[in-house]
Amino acid sequence: MAQLHWNYEDLPWDRIDHGKVDHDLLPLIKAAALVEFNADDYTAYLCNVFHDDPEFQEVAREWAVEEVQHGRALGKWASLVDPEFDFDRAVARFRAGYRVPIDLNASVRGSRSGELIARCMVETGTSSYYAAIGDSTDEPVLKEICRQIAADELRHYKIFYIHAKRYLDKERLSKARRVWVALSRIGETEDDELAYAYYAANAPEDAPYERKAYSAAYMRRAYGCYRPKHLDRGIAMIFKACGLKPHTVTFNLATRAAWWYLENRSRRLARAGA
Repeated sequence: MAQLHWNYEDLPWDRIDHGKVDHDLLPLIKAAALVEFNADDYTAYLCNVFHDDPEFQEVAREWAVEEVQHGRALGKWASLVDPEFDFDRAVARFRAGYRVPIDLNASVRGSRSGELIARCMVETGTSSYYAAIGDSTDEPVLKEICRQIAADELRHYKIFYIHAKRYLDKERLSKARRVWVALSRIGETEDDELAYAYYAANAPEDAPYERKAYSAAYMRRAYGCYRPKHLDRGIAMIFKACGLKPHTVTFNLATRAAWWYLENRSRRLARAGA
């Protein structure tokens, strides 16, 4: 059994400051709770891919326990802030409409080292995301939840990176291929998972699912939380996973390009939402 670094039940739930709740962040927290809580499906997939690597399988199972706790913490906070939010019902709705393909015995990334680099991208994104949300809210309990989750995700990145190096020594994945895997996984942040989680957590029961609309609603709120420091740290983590050196001319260009893209995308989404 995984040794948790913190326990969501020990958080000061009675200290939620309802006057400091940002109701524009609340839909993001509800959606994030569903995605985090669904980690067991990813574990099944990872254990299939690494079927003959019991050391990594144990890592994947421990990772899932912590991810599920993230979902419980976020779901409980959302339920206390909005008593009409039924976390268990939202989870069931999410799982009924979105499933991770787990019946695979090889990585969709083409190699095990590629799979682990993709996992590093996920942990990079979530660590930066929760740091950004934590910096965006003045509500003390949510701020503490985000601090704890961001720290967990950073630690998960380091663990996956260690195992990625182990497989890179065997598979010799080129830097170019590593960059391709990283960029392709980053591009998947606007796929069905986040859009459907946003829909399942926030839309009326009888509302039809429209991926483009719910993806835009999610991204419009999420992008507004980021500041340059969050992108800088995230891109440094991406460079490290790809075998590239951070704090170089290329790194500086990448951070500027990322911030330009985020600002422009945020403006377009805001206009579309208006």
